[in-house]
Amino acid sequence: MQASLIPYILVARRLGIALITLIIVSFAVFFATDLLPGDVAEILMGQAATPEAVAGLREAMGLNQPAFLRFLGWLGGLFTGDLGTSYVNQMPVADLIGGRLANSLKLAGVTTAVSVPLALFLGITAAMWRGSAYDRMVTALTITVISVPEFMVATLAVLIFAVWLKWLPALSFGAEVGTFWALLKAYTMPVITLTFVVSAQMIRMTRAALIETIDTPYVEMARLKGAGRIRQVLRHALPNALGPIANAMALSLSYLVGGVIIVETIFNYPGVAKLMVDAVATRDLPLIQSCAMIFCVSYLTLITLADLVAILSNPRLRR
Repeated sequence: MQASLIPYILVARRLGIALITLIIVSFAVFFATDLLPGDVAEILMGQAATPEAVAGLREAMGLNQPAFLRFLGWLGGLFTGDLGTSYVNQMPVADLIGGRLANSLKLAGVTTAVSVPLALFLGITAAMWRGSAYDRMVTALTITVISVPEFMVATLAVLIFAVWLKWLPALSFGAEVGTFWALLKAYTMPVITLTFVVSAQMIRMTRAALIETIDTPYVEMARLKGAGRIRQVLRHALPNALGPIANAMALSLSYLVGGVIIVETIFNYPGVAKLMVDAVATRDLPLIQSCAMIFCVSYLTLITLADLVAILSNPRLRR
């Protein structure tokens, strides 16, 4: 096997694993939601419905078919872009998710634009001056933030900025913003909460990856040749630490799409996570399944991209 083909083989293998994982996850999502307690037909018809009416509704909705056949039909719809119809709203699930997904992506984009540069700066500078008072302060801060759950961070943000200082509203409605001040009012509270939660892990992983790379022989050789501290880190250490850093960022940023349920609920932000919470309350299975698959696909995409970056950024594989 030619060495030049190794990166392409690894990339193809990783993409194949991602596809197989997606199929397994779809199987788990469908049957986990199908096992939720309660009968959808009874919930929709109400307690006064007769057994005949409930049975007719179940037949009309296809709920009397075997679970595996319903899974195959649902999976085929996913691959063709048909997410089904909401049981409660009687609307296409894609229409219900469309606007909410755009809101979640806006929140994720603003948070990413704030958290990634912040995490890289603090992680790189802490590694450059490790052992200093600055490094100890950054480490203590990140450990403290990691130890505090996101609902506590959100509650403190509301108390400080909305109750005490009265600078920002306690709820974020995600409305259309036409000015910079309106943008701040709509996104500052959830972005502050998510940035605290997301950045801490990225800072620690960036620092750890750089410190491990700085201790390698080739960085030591650059130091002996007279390279300054900044050049050692940015020119020699950072390019070879991109793999672990990319994985840390992917793991942290995947939380922005699939794990913001608490944040969107506290701030009443109209995103996909909030839509999923409402769907669970009404047992709207197609909507729950579609939202869960969006979270899973987003997480899997980020992890796969991180693995591809780690493969392609490895100098030994490139050569």
